[in-house]
Amino acid sequence: MQSANVLLKKIVRSSVLPFAAQHGMKKDLFPLGRTLSLSFCLKQDNSCNPSEKLDLDAWKKVIRSGLQDEVSETVSEHKELSSSAAAREVLEMWRLAGRSVPENISEEQLKTFMECPSKSAKKKYLKYLHLKELHKKNDKRKMDEKRERRLEAEEQASKTDETRRNSFMCLWANGMDRTYGWRAAQSMIFGQPLVFDMSYENDMSVREVANTVRQIVLSESCNRRSVDPFHIHFCNFKGDSLYHKEFIKHYREAWGKLLITVTDQCYTDVFPKHKLIYLTADSPKVMKTFDHDKIYIVGSMVDRSIKTGVSLARAKRLGLETAALPLEKYLLWNTGGKNLTLDQMMHILLTLKDTGDWKKALEFVPKRKYCGFVSKPVHELKKNLNLINTLKLGKRQEEVRKQFAKNYSKKLTQK
Repeated sequence: MQSANVLLKKIVRSSVLPFAAQHGMKKDLFPLGRTLSLSFCLKQDNSCNPSEKLDLDAWKKVIRSGLQDEVSETVSEHKELSSSAAAREVLEMWRLAGRSVPENISEEQLKTFMECPSKSAKKKYLKYLHLKELHKKNDKRKMDEKRERRLEAEEQASKTDETRRNSFMCLWANGMDRTYGWRAAQSMIFGQPLVFDMSYENDMSVREVANTVRQIVLSESCNRRSVDPFHIHFCNFKGDSLYHKEFIKHYREAWGKLLITVTDQCYTDVFPKHKLIYLTADSPKVMKTFDHDKIYIVGSMVDRSIKTGVSLARAKRLGLETAALPLEKYLLWNTGGKNLTLDQMMHILLTLKDTGDWKKALEFVPKRKYCGFVSKPVHELKKNLNLINTLKLGKRQEEVRKQFAKNYSKKLTQK
């Protein structure tokens, strides 16, 4: 019987005690081991004390509590799994299901995806990343094709006399780059300043800031290639801002070589207030002519993400003069906002600066936004449009007929 007790103790120590030590229940199991050994004595020897009985209920409680703790720990381990890994698994499932999900996503993009407030916002963000990835692949494919064509052209040119032409084209391109650089350098000394207000970062998302920087890059390129470029100023520009990060992505090493002025000061501290004019579509004042002595300010933002009147309120708060482009005066405007991109504004301002012709300048407005140029006075066109709208809506038809008959009788008497 002693050997049986020893064997039972070994079984308990080898199977139960490690589990109890792992879950902090080692002290509670020692009396249970004694009850088990004593119960084994009861079956073999009746001389044992009958008051010591097997405590099976306590044993069941210990086993159940151990299993519950184990299950709760496994659940907590699942909950404590890396949220990024779980998000990547979800993205992989969506991609296999055929949704618009990018193949490669960075940690920063994944963090932005996890911070999206709703499922629709997550889908839109993933679609944006997917389209961006497709554009990158297409650009890379085009660059590869262009490189292959260039290599083929070089091989063919080596066999013919086209090498001289290619060398001439390279010299011409280098000469034009030097010319553009010389013009930009002259504009920094003698050119008319043009200010980009870089204080709208907090009003836009990361994607909108990237879109804004892309438009500014196009504007700078257009300005550098013009005959009489502006002296571009980036005011309210912070060194650790999203603007700066996006500019570094676009320009890389060339960022420090740009012939522009970058400052963290406000434009009111750099230029006199009476020379500043803030261009905004919300201004009640319409710009009539281009003034070469004034300094125009353009807000560096994507207008569709900004509430109406933000730039106008900022200009009024600083006590600056505002102006809007005369779009309705020269264009038959369709429905929609009168906000233009930054590169379109740059084209318009450069054309006005060189020619002073509004029709030539406003040709850079997208054709989808207007029907054509105005050939009659604006007040007559407004009367005709109001007449058409009243006829369409079916309101005041009798008044319209009376007015039409009255005007027709006047025309007959004049004849």
